[in-house]
Amino acid sequence: MDRSLTQRAASRTPPNVGKLLSWVEETAESAKLWCGAAATMAWAGGWRGRRAAMAGLSALAVAQLISNGMGKQLAQRPRPPKEWFPHDEVDDRPDSSSFPSGHTAAAVAFTAAVAPAWPAVGAACALPAAMVVLERVQSGAHYASDVATGAAIGLASAWLTRRAPSLITRHWP
Repeated sequence: MDRSLTQRAASRTPPNVGKLLSWVEETAESAKLWCGAAATMAWAGGWRGRRAAMAGLSALAVAQLISNGMGKQLAQRPRPPKEWFPHDEVDDRPDSSSFPSGHTAAAVAFTAAVAPAWPAVGAACALPAAMVVLERVQSGAHYASDVATGAAIGLASAWLTRRAPSLITRHWP
């Protein structure tokens, strides 16, 4: 099933859409897109923007730590075979472990943490986040299961950063 989903995502994406997805993913590389969004929120959004930016960046940091700092080190899963992809984008992918998708974890964590603090901006972040998620499979960088796991890590990171203060104070004397 993983192979089928991965190959379908790569072969059914029109070339112009693939280029747009690649552009969005490049802006998200090293969290540039999310840091830029956080800076804009903090600058233009007053207290609500600063709270949303802090929530998003905190969740992103946790997601990166879990996915890239731990997950990739433990899994060591090779990237999908190049033969599965009908385009040359597959030549420009990292050498690190495929599992889990750190880009997906970061995009989902940031978006899911921003949404409760500032719903309209969270909704606006959802489109580029979804594009990053799709691009990671379409480009051949990840299996569909790598991206699904990255999304789960992102959601868990957003939940954890939102709940951490109350969890700590509830169990701290």
